[in-house]
Amino acid sequence: MATSGTIVMPGERITSIEEVAKTKRVILGPGLRRLDDTVVASKAGPLRHKEPNTFWVDNYQRRYVPARGDLVLGIVKAKAGDLYRVDIGAPETASISYLAFEAATKKNRPDLNPGDLIYARVLNASADIEPELVCVNSNGKRGKLGVLPDGFFFKCSLNLGRVLLRENCPVLAAITRQLPYEIAVGVNGRIWVKAHSLRETIGLAKAILALEQAGYAEIDKLCDNLGDFLQE
Repeated sequence: MATSGTIVMPGERITSIEEVAKTKRVILGPGLRRLDDTVVASKAGPLRHKEPNTFWVDNYQRRYVPARGDLVLGIVKAKAGDLYRVDIGAPETASISYLAFEAATKKNRPDLNPGDLIYARVLNASADIEPELVCVNSNGKRGKLGVLPDGFFFKCSLNLGRVLLRENCPVLAAITRQLPYEIAVGVNGRIWVKAHSLRETIGLAKAILALEQAGYAEIDKLCDNLGDFLQE
């Protein structure tokens, strides 16, 4: 029976999750899918569990495959009519309408230019159509989405992006105790950060990238030493 930390393979049935699902509501994250009353792995990697009943598979895939609801960082490549073409690191270029921004109208269009960095959510994604992005939530508000100002942009593994986006991420909590900063993390393996000074911003990026090869058992230890990177 697969337990947390067990390596699972695509197509493998995860009976331990099925047992939990008989009496409780479970949430299946990346790498898992439900087929009728069975739960199977769709990707290879260690099975993970978060209380109370959230399960996923850590997968170190190299190519980002868009999924509805994903938060991504994209680079504007060109304008095409009422749409902008955006590189999100996927096989297909994504698109975003000028109306997909807060308070945008035909007379009040967003000022986007090639090379601009945006933080967006994937609205639609399938094998048959190009990914569609939006920079507003369900209430039409931008929140943290939209065009990102000057800062430091860098790439990381897809797995690290997902780690940083998890609720109550210990890494970001540890950094917050060290210095004020802004961050935008995409599940497509892209990160934007900005701190008070260039030195702090670079140190922040180094601290985050230090977690790249860390296992779960090492994250807490690295969090205790983040100050070493921030003070370099």
